[in-house]
Amino acid sequence: MRGIFIYLNQKQRLLPLGLALVFFISLSGCKKTTQEPEGPLPILGAVHIDENGDTTYYAIPDYAFVDQDSNLIVPDTFAGKIYVADFFFTTCPTICPIMKKEMVRVYDAFLDEPRVRLLSHSIDPAHDSVAVLKRYATALGIQTPKWHMVTGDKDEIYTQARAYMVSALDDPTAPGGIVHSGAFILIDGNRHVRGFYDGTKTEEVDELMADIKRLLDE
Repeated sequence: MRGIFIYLNQKQRLLPLGLALVFFISLSGCKKTTQEPEGPLPILGAVHIDENGDTTYYAIPDYAFVDQDSNLIVPDTFAGKIYVADFFFTTCPTICPIMKKEMVRVYDAFLDEPRVRLLSHSIDPAHDSVAVLKRYATALGIQTPKWHMVTGDKDEIYTQARAYMVSALDDPTAPGGIVHSGAFILIDGNRHVRGFYDGTKTEEVDELMADIKRLLDE
């Protein structure tokens, strides 16, 4: 499933395939799209084709958050770099510890590759202050330039989750009070979404690391 949404000229209509993918990712958030073993990774998301036939691919919109070292993190932080994004919170009692264990694997695998970065968004900014994220990062033994853990306005972070086509929702009945995606999202140097991977499954994170290497070779 390539997950291409197409807007047609001035009508700006979504084809059914695009609607299906949005619905699917919003509900599961953790299902990796199937990729061909060879050739470039697909670019996922909306594809706009104007009246002249020119094509514009979906790109992650602008954002501004603060990381564990009080650095302002904006798209230019990752200009020309591949990065992996996810959404978590430090007190999450369910999938987050598994996700962070798997993300540490990615971190270690690409520690010496300057073109690869990691970006984790806290979806509980009321608790996850800069100081809390710093302690959390220190406990994981990670370096800020490689892996940014960011906090900010809650509404903006939730909006950002939707921009990555994954879910983050308040739910008082859920453990920790929040329901969120366990997806790792692969983003290229042009802010294009190139893949989704279940961050709780070792085999899918292995696929993510293989796909990062494919992107590095593009």
